Amino acid sequence: MAEEKKGSTQKYGRGALFIPAGIILGMGVGFLIDNLVGGMFVGLGLGFLAFAIVAVFVKDK
Repeated sequence: MAEEKKGSTQKYGRGALFIPAGIILGMGVGFLIDNLVGGMFVGLGLGFLAFAIVAVFVKDK
């Protein structure tokens, strides 16, 4: 049972890290342009886009 759970989390493990990384980078950009919320939403969107690209191109072994 533990192996099944580990396999399901491994499927999106690499790509899912782009989402919080995008939010943090967006927060930094938001501080620079004095629009924190807008920067975080842009970072979130770019994180989801990067996640989708990785999910499409990374094939299961």
